[in-house]
Order: sequence, then C-alpha cells, then structure tokens
Amino acid sequence: MTTWQLDHLFAAFDTQLIGDRYAPTGIYKTAIQSAVIDEYGIQGDVKADRKVHGGLEKALHQYAPTSYLILQQAFPELAPQLMVGSLGENISAEGMNEDSVHIGDIIQIGAVVVQVSQPRSPCWKINDKFGNDSLAKVIDQHSLQGWYYRVLQSGTVQVGDAITLLERPNTLTLRQFLQIYAEHRPDSQHLQQLADCSGLNPKWRDKIMKRLEYLSQLKN
Repeated sequence: MTTWQLDHLFAAFDTQLIGDRYAPTGIYKTAIQSAVIDEYGIQGDVKADRKVHGGLEKALHQYAPTSYLILQQAFPELAPQLMVGSLGENISAEGMNEDSVHIGDIIQIGAVVVQVSQPRSPCWKINDKFGNDSLAKVIDQHSLQGWYYRVLQSGTVQVGDAITLLERPNTLTLRQFLQIYAEHRPDSQHLQQLADCSGLNPKWRDKIMKRLEYLSQLKN
C-alpha cells in the first residue's frame, strides 16, 4: 500500500488583486493546520476566477515540493520567493509528484477521499505574482504543473494525516500524460490512451478528442 503524509495545507480567505489588470486572485494562500473539505474544496478557500479555478473537477490543488527545487535552480533570483505554498496550492506532501501520481488515482487524506482529475494549466497570474514572464512557460515545459482533485467523500483533514493510495485505474503517470499531450504531433494511439484515462475531467477528454480529430484530418 502506497502512503505519504500531509505536510502542508493552504487556503486563501480573502481576495487580492494582481498585475497591471488588477485582477482578483486567490493565489496568495496562508498555511493552516486543519480544514473542512466538501465537494468544492476547503471551506472558505477563495477561488477568484471560477472559470479556470475551482468547481467540482478542480476542488483541490496539490503541488510537489520537489518542483520548487527545480524552479529555484532555474530562477535563482526568485528562490527566496519560490517556497512551498507560493504557487497557490492547497496541499503539499513529500514524495508526491508528477512521477508518483496518476490521473484517476483515488486517494484518502485523513477522513477525505479524493480523485486526481486533471493536471493544472499554469496561467499568467503566476508570472505576475513573481514578476517574471518565463515562469509559467518553464513550469509547462518541465511538466511541473501539479494536479487537481475532485472530492468523492467530504470530511476533515489536518497536517500530519496519512495520505493513502486506495485505487490506481491508469498506468500513465502524470508526467507521461503531460509529455504525450505536449508533443507537437503525438501518436494517435498515445493520444487516445490519454482520452481513455479513467477519472479524467470530461472537459479534458473532449479537448483531447478534438485534437485527435484535427490530427486525423491532417493525415487525410
């Protein structure tokens, strides 16, 4: 049985403004010791732009501590700012990353049961927060996006809780998933494998199927 430990919890309890557009954001989060989690994530956690954050398919965001080390090396001038929690995640656990987590994984955290639904797509707010126009691009290029959960069972969690893998329906790691999707013209069978991932957000599946259709038209 694969187990980890919940090392950090983060939530934003008020909206802040970011960038020249003065856009509302919940990326500035505070460390907390415990949380009540329902189908929409941590109760009270601000999700300013619900078109791209939050909802049933993106209730919780987890980011790997090891990804911060890579980003610190790539952007040494930002290293003091690139600390766990600074990219707007809710959950952090040592040993959980794009190589150890799969789309569709069903995981228990404390009293809560969640399922990995999709990778995160880094947006311009990351660049604006850190004042660097290349940060989101490097995150994307190196498959350091982190991932979202849908909540299958509500409950409470606290720092130190065990994280247990209950079920793994798919063989592709998140990194493999992201690398195939990032290819300019991926093999259609590989792309179909992504679409067939059990537990994948239906919107992602639709996006992959449209790409498959487009690539098929190119061949014809």
